[in-house]
Amino acid sequence: MGASMGVKVLLDLLGGVALLLWGLHMVHSGIVRAFGGRIRRFLSLILQNRFRAFAAGVGVTAILQSSTATALMLSSFTASGLVGLVPALAVLLGANVGTTLIVQLLSFDSSAFAPVLLIVGVAAFKRGTRTIVKDVGRVAVGLGLMLLSLHLLLNSLAPAEHAPAARQLFAALTDEPVLALLIGALMAWATHSSVATVLLTMSLAASNFVSPVAALALVLGANLGSALNPLMETGSLNPAHRRLPVGNLINRIAGCLLFLPLLGPAAELIRAIDPSPVRLAAHFHAVFNVVMALLFIIPLSRFARVLELLLPDVKSSSDLSAPLYLGESINDTPSVALACAARETLRMGDIVDSMLEQAMTAIVNNDRKLVTEVSQMDNAVDGLHEAVKLYVINVTHGPLEEAEARRALEVLSLAINLEHIGDIIDKNLMELASKKIKRQLHFSDEGARELQEFHRVVRDNLRLAMTIFLSGDVKAARRLLTDKARVRAMEFAAAESHIARLKEGRVDSMETSTLHIDILRDLKRIHSHICSAAYAALETAGELEHQRLQPASRMAKAQQPFAVHDSEPVLKGKTRA
Repeated sequence: MGASMGVKVLLDLLGGVALLLWGLHMVHSGIVRAFGGRIRRFLSLILQNRFRAFAAGVGVTAILQSSTATALMLSSFTASGLVGLVPALAVLLGANVGTTLIVQLLSFDSSAFAPVLLIVGVAAFKRGTRTIVKDVGRVAVGLGLMLLSLHLLLNSLAPAEHAPAARQLFAALTDEPVLALLIGALMAWATHSSVATVLLTMSLAASNFVSPVAALALVLGANLGSALNPLMETGSLNPAHRRLPVGNLINRIAGCLLFLPLLGPAAELIRAIDPSPVRLAAHFHAVFNVVMALLFIIPLSRFARVLELLLPDVKSSSDLSAPLYLGESINDTPSVALACAARETLRMGDIVDSMLEQAMTAIVNNDRKLVTEVSQMDNAVDGLHEAVKLYVINVTHGPLEEAEARRALEVLSLAINLEHIGDIIDKNLMELASKKIKRQLHFSDEGARELQEFHRVVRDNLRLAMTIFLSGDVKAARRLLTDKARVRAMEFAAAESHIARLKEGRVDSMETSTLHIDILRDLKRIHSHICSAAYAALETAGELEHQRLQPASRMAKAQQPFAVHDSEPVLKGKTRA
């Protein structure tokens, strides 16, 4: 009987924790969807000094329900240079305090509000006509599930208070604070949430499964484990991008070393003020984070300098967003500088080619992981586009020969068109892929072959455009423009075949009809940007007047350094005075 009771307690415990984590996830995702952009803009604007940054960290984390989410957001800001290290560290100190507000609120018996929140949340999510109403409904459902899970945890643990198997399971935590700390850190790391771990600790303490000292040790571990996730999820190989999560981890380790010997006296002091075993963990969680914030917020500048010395800024060749060929010492030689800019632009082309390849694989195979990878590559393309643009503008500050000015505009033109292609792939094609994956749709065999053949032609012409940019081959440029007519014919033929399948009543074609047409449209838009590379070579060879653009049109557009006509650039370089 004792063994079966222990198994039941374990299952109830795991079920309650799973419900708590799911509720926390719904709250976080709802807040991010409804207000994520505003929160990011707020953080980027308010982080001017450490004290305002600290207050912002408290507020944002109280809203997001996760210090890990705040840390990951700040890590991206510091990696891109939008936020300094000192205010970012102050935000994390505030974020750690912000989690205590959540825990304090949930430490009260508010289970009566759970049904109300669930009913209101489901009604808003199902009946809401605006996206923000649905997202707020998601938040309400998540809060209701969190409150309900805490109620279930307490109810399931209470009858098992005297179960021998359950007692034996938690006996090790009672006498070994270090082991309890490590278990708490492991749970917080696995759940990506110190809040969930502290709330679970509160339930265990209320049912007398752990002693007060063990409960405080679990809280220490929860604070330590929550600092591991941002560090482990920093994908960049540049050590400088790890400064913020490493600084937060050092703060957590220092706090554990400071408080671990004081757990006994701290438990006695808190119990003398508030004897409730449920609120014991909540109070200690607040004390720990407030004390560590007070200890670190004044010397943050020196702490940041130490982190900068320990983790220097090193550009890695494996970081796609880091320019490899844009040196700063060669700007006195425009021809050499422009050659470097051209090499970086060709590297952009290689990344866009990989994006285009993986995009079609993600669409056809319903591969959600590839959708995320393509989005990350688009971020790299955006960063390289900005770097190339600023670099070329810097080169053109001085006088240029006519050929150098023309080459500078060719580089800018290709970089801009590659950035546009990356945006179409990420914002349009990957959005279509996400819809297809979400609905678990599949193209007909004929439709998939048509899309793949169309995609193959577009990708081949992207490589041809890179060759034209590198060599200025006029023959290849003529061929690329001739292929525009072939691509239009392929699009028309694919659309006709698709309509014929719709007339036959093919279910798979009917389900994917809009997706099929939209993918063809976006691939054609990509091909239009690709064909722009041909015009620079034809301009240099003096053959542009024989193409679609007439001489009068060219003269009108030549008043601007860079102009676009139906996605076909007309370039006019500066000449030396």
